[in-house]
Amino acid sequence: MKPEMMLDLITKRLTAADADKAARALRGGGLVAFPTETVYGLGADASNAEAVARLYAAKGRPSFNPLIAHVADLDAARTIARFDAAALRLAEAFWPGPLTLVLPKQADCSVCDLATAGLDSVAIRIPSHSVAQALLRAFDGPVVAPSANRSGHVSPTTAAHVASDLDGRIDVIVDGGPVMVGVESTIVSCLGAPVLLRPGGLPREAIERVLGQALGTPTTNNTDDHAPVAPGMLASHYAPRALVRLNATEVKPGEALLAFGPELPPGAETAAAVHNLSPRGDLTEAAAHLFGALRALDDRGARGIAVMPIPFHGLGEAINDRLRRAAAPRP
Repeated sequence: MKPEMMLDLITKRLTAADADKAARALRGGGLVAFPTETVYGLGADASNAEAVARLYAAKGRPSFNPLIAHVADLDAARTIARFDAAALRLAEAFWPGPLTLVLPKQADCSVCDLATAGLDSVAIRIPSHSVAQALLRAFDGPVVAPSANRSGHVSPTTAAHVASDLDGRIDVIVDGGPVMVGVESTIVSCLGAPVLLRPGGLPREAIERVLGQALGTPTTNNTDDHAPVAPGMLASHYAPRALVRLNATEVKPGEALLAFGPELPPGAETAAAVHNLSPRGDLTEAAAHLFGALRALDDRGARGIAVMPIPFHGLGEAINDRLRRAAAPRP
């Protein structure tokens, strides 16, 4: 389906009329790509199963992978989910922001079963990006919004990335410029003792400080053959076309290099292409550039991408999680 309208918007120029136009598209069952502080999301009315089905089809996303419902504020979140004391502490500390909470659904939860993959829980986030906030307030309801890319492709951090993957498949692109965080939200389950389901844009350490306890780890084996309880838990995900080789200490002939830090490994001078996530070794900078760098290297047509070692502390945990999924064996 060819888009009916394409919005070319800058955050500081976003008007109420622009937000209303995008909200009307959502109410009509359309698909709207918009920026959050993490990555660009592909939005659909969370209560409209047909719209959600269109979203799955546009992404080619497995139907057993649940979606995150985005809302404007905590009051809206409480209409679709139940919060215990730990969940409320996290919400009050980190929302709006790059944290998703998996919570028990309210009995009258408006998020359709297709979006929750039939689970009794719902994943919720309040994004801080001003464009996302304006759209959510104009729509006045939950919007499911996985990353605005074809399923398994590298997540989009600019409107151009969205267009390259989804042009002709969606209705609206709201351009708010490059995102700030660059990796998806951290996902924490609060269906009992808090459990870290997916590392992301909010470091584990910050969450544990607020909780006053360590986050647990999932007890189920979420792979491509097991239905995940939250988005982003498939074993092979965020994958470029080129094969990805992790913890590379040299660049082999024909490979491109995804670098980190001031010193490059042997073979970098003859690499098919080089992209340094952060020449000064800053993990926040590296996270913001990760998906764009993978796309840029993949576009050069190299047969493989050699990835230098990246520290695991702070946002490095999320970066390494994405890279591990990008390097996972493909079906």
